[in-house]
Amino acid sequence: DMDGVLIDSENLWKRAENVVFSSLGVELDKESCELTKTMTTDEVTRYWYNRNPWKDRTLKEVEQLVISEVVDLIEKEDCDIFGITDFIAKVKSLGFKIGLATNSPQRVIDSVLIRTKTSQLFDSVLSAEMEERGKPAPDIYISASRNLGVAPEHCIVIEDSNNGALAAKRAGMKVIAFSNNKRNEFVKYADLEIDRFELENVGILDGLK
Repeated sequence: DMDGVLIDSENLWKRAENVVFSSLGVELDKESCELTKTMTTDEVTRYWYNRNPWKDRTLKEVEQLVISEVVDLIEKEDCDIFGITDFIAKVKSLGFKIGLATNSPQRVIDSVLIRTKTSQLFDSVLSAEMEERGKPAPDIYISASRNLGVAPEHCIVIEDSNNGALAAKRAGMKVIAFSNNKRNEFVKYADLEIDRFELENVGILDGLK
């Protein structure tokens, strides 16, 4: 996964959506924002349009405005997850194939890879915007497995959310829950849990092979 694993982006998405949708006259409420935080940007845009239709902007235009705002925040904010770049590099050095599978659109992915200096570490990079369904559907993880040439049962997914963990489990994969020192209900779906990316934690991957 990317959001919440490579970068701490939940608040960035919330801020970007608030700026864009509020400018269109949409009134965002806390309960709905909690619901939309796991959606793809296309799904989020459609959700708010159905709740409060706007004029003069297409859904695609508004979606791109949100993405642009998020990219701008990623470039400006200190949002890297501590230790993630060294962690991925260490995993790569041990011979693991590494894939990135996220609900975020490609423009955001590109920004994050530059930010975290990890673009050369991934063997496969996939956005759910290329899939028929986003997480919690297993589609993107099944595609990632195919791209890597690794059977799902031999894949280990690091996730930080309920929907992501469910997607990985539905794809037949093992799950490591990254809690980032927060209480998360999704941990119950995981095979193992880590709360930070320290190099000594790389060893747990071998235990899940």
